[in-house]
Amino acid sequence: MIKKIKPKKGQESVWDYPRPPRLEPCSKELIVECDGIQLLATNAAFRVLETSHPPVYYIPQSDIKMEFLRERTAQGSFCEFKGVATYWDIVTPKQERLKAAWSYASPTASFSSIKDHLAFYASKVDACYVDGEQVQAQEGDFYGGWITLDIVGPFKGGVGTWGW
Repeated sequence: MIKKIKPKKGQESVWDYPRPPRLEPCSKELIVECDGIQLLATNAAFRVLETSHPPVYYIPQSDIKMEFLRERTAQGSFCEFKGVATYWDIVTPKQERLKAAWSYASPTASFSSIKDHLAFYASKVDACYVDGEQVQAQEGDFYGGWITLDIVGPFKGGVGTWGW
C-alpha cells in the first residue's frame, strides 16, 4: 500500500495529477546551470503532470544555449503519450554529460506544444531552479521530474516503485 503524503496549503500532490498526463504552460522562472554555464533561463516553459511523478519541464530551444547541446541520433525511447524521444548530451569545455536532456521532434497531437522544447535531468547538471528554489532530482532518472517544496509524493522512480 502506498502511503500518500497529504499536501499542505500551497502544495500539490503528485497523486492528484492525471493519467494520461496533462500538459500545461508554466510561467515560473526556470534556470539550469552546468559547469559554470547558465544553460537556460525561461518563463515560457511547459510542464507535464502525471500521476505519481513530479513535474517535468519542457523549455523552448530558443531559451537554451544550444551550442552546448549535441543531439544523440542513434538512441531514443518511446512514450505512449508523447511519442519518440531523442536524447541530448551537454558538452562544455570541462566535460560531456551524456543523455542529460531529451526532446520530442514530432510529439503526438496532445503534446504538440513541446515540439522544439527540451527537458533536463536535474541529476545530470549542477543545478536546476524553479522560481529561485533549487530542485531535487526525481530518483531513478527514468522520468526526470523536478521536485520542489510545493510538490509532495511519494514519487515513482526509485527502487521498489516500478509496480505503482
